[in-house]
Amino acid sequence: MEQLLVALDVDSADRALALADALHGHVGGFKVGSQLYTAAGPDVVRSLASRGERVFLDLKFHDIPNTVAGAVRSAAEVGVWMLTVHASGGEAMLRAARQAGGEQGPRIVAVTVLTSLDDASLAGLGVTRPLADHVVALADTARRAGIDGVVASPREIEPIRAACGPDFTIVTPGIRAAAAGADDQVRTATAASAIARGATYLVVGRPIIGAPDPVDAAQQLAAEISA
Repeated sequence: MEQLLVALDVDSADRALALADALHGHVGGFKVGSQLYTAAGPDVVRSLASRGERVFLDLKFHDIPNTVAGAVRSAAEVGVWMLTVHASGGEAMLRAARQAGGEQGPRIVAVTVLTSLDDASLAGLGVTRPLADHVVALADTARRAGIDGVVASPREIEPIRAACGPDFTIVTPGIRAAAAGADDQVRTATAASAIARGATYLVVGRPIIGAPDPVDAAQQLAAEISA
């Protein structure tokens, strides 16, 4: 299932690579986030890429334009397929990231609002407009800057798609099985619902890597998407 990306949120390269080996051919790629990258560094990205896996580097770059541009170039050198920056870094930072990636570089998607936040959380940060409006505004900023797409919760897929068009990439975390809990995420949906709303890729971590049989869990999610 090409649309399903598994978050390797584990604390060792050995565990990550074992999961990748087991899930090879059952999913569309693997996300390397802060936990694994801090523990294992760029070598785990190189190892996954050398095995032919699509690596989604989710470090959410958010800094001055020159620093983010350098980070994007470094990610390209280790074989990253797709990476994240923060949309709230602003249009100049986003343009610098896009230029650093170039035509042949990794796909770049901008993080809008984390799935652990809600309207009350944003209000506490001084953002007074409704969460969905804020997400769409950030997505439109990313689009204007030439960014390939965004990361957003399932609840914002449809307004983003309406604002940014059919070819804009929407990567959706917060995917849960119908009977599962949401953990620390508050804006969630099932895989089938997210795809029906227009998601391009789904990122799933704990429901797969925390399952007694990760391959079976991945296959069940793939079947849910197909159905």
